[in-house]
Amino acid sequence: MDWRDLMHLHGITIQLLVKTQTGVDGFNRPVYEETPVDVDNVLVGQPAATEVLEVQNLTGKKIVYWLGIPKGDTHEWENAKIVLPAPFAGVYRSISFSQTGIQDLIPLSWGKNIAVERYE
Repeated sequence: MDWRDLMHLHGITIQLLVKTQTGVDGFNRPVYEETPVDVDNVLVGQPAATEVLEVQNLTGKKIVYWLGIPKGDTHEWENAKIVLPAPFAGVYRSISFSQTGIQDLIPLSWGKNIAVERYE
């Protein structure tokens, strides 16, 4: 790959389902409403086979994709539902850990990786 090809890298628009507490139920537990929010320029990549096995052994969850989150994004991604468009079409849930780098030292537009599993 030529370095000029890196200048053309771009992600896709996905929907993050943001949870907002709307009240409490009869047992005094919080009740949430999910609102879809578009997030632009998200990369979608496949994990290595060893990553899938390691995470499955540690958490019991199976990584399907890694999402590259743009620098400067302030959304809460931990344990969130995410809707991906075609060709990945489906609802996914982020696994409760992320990989974050030092934003200023990362040369491209993405500074955090989130692992997701199939939800529906």
